[in-house]
This record gives sequence, structure tokens and C-alpha cells, in this order.
Amino acid sequence: MSDNFKNEFFGIGIQNGKTPENLGVLWRSAQNLGASFIFTIGNRYAKQACDTHNAVNAMPYYHYDTFETFFAHLPKGARLVGVELTDTAEPLETFHHPRRCVYLLGAEDHGLSHKAIEKAHFLIKFQSKLSLNVAVAGSIVMYDRGIAKPRC
Repeated sequence: MSDNFKNEFFGIGIQNGKTPENLGVLWRSAQNLGASFIFTIGNRYAKQACDTHNAVNAMPYYHYDTFETFFAHLPKGARLVGVELTDTAEPLETFHHPRRCVYLLGAEDHGLSHKAIEKAHFLIKFQSKLSLNVAVAGSIVMYDRGIAKPRC
């Protein structure tokens, strides 16, 4: 591994995920697309039938009861990147991914909490006429990270 990439990592998770299927599919994508860890925030967590690769046992998984606890435990030097359809969010198509970051998605029915939007270092969105399934949205973000040049 070259010196340019040895300190690079990312994690991805969902705040108040709505369905076990979405979380399981996101975890499977996370494992396939190089995430360093996965996580959930809130009390909607359940065993994921769609996690057919058993990502939760193959990579670090963290659960946080509240956003505040999650935010207090961000890895040192990591930037929080919220994925949310807001007017202030930067288009994914022009976003330069931080070398060390944590991507946070909200459930389809509520999106990210106001606190998460306020505390995010970056907010990103991508061209879509309507809100996408959370597993699809997260997979697109991770794929873009894999083909994009990360921020220095």
C-alpha cells in the first residue's frame, strides 16, 4: 500500500434506519466497496436478513443510541459527511471526498436529524428527481468515492 493511501478510511451508517432490508443491503455494499466500518444510530436496529455476506461479522460494526454519542466518538481526524437532499448540500458530482470520513444517511421517512445536518462538516446530494432508497443512495456515494480522487 502506498503512503498516499495508508491513512485513508471511511465508514458508513444510517441514522434511525427504517427497514432491516435497507440496512442489510447497505452493509453488503459497504463490504464490497471498501468501507472500514459500519454503524447505526438510534433504536430501529434489527438483525439484517439481507446482509448475505455477514458484513456485521466481517468488519467493525458500531451502534450508538443517540447522535450526540455517535458524534463524540467520531474517529480522530475524520470528517462527517451527511447525505441529504437540501438546498445547501454540495452536488456529489463535484464533491471531493475527504481521505478520512464517515458518511451518514438518514432513513427514507425522516432523513437526517436537524442536529446531524448542523454538525456535518459536509452535506452532499446527487441528481435525483425524488429521494432514493437509503441503501441505493449509500452505494452510489461509496462507488463515487472509489472512482473519485479523495481530498488531500
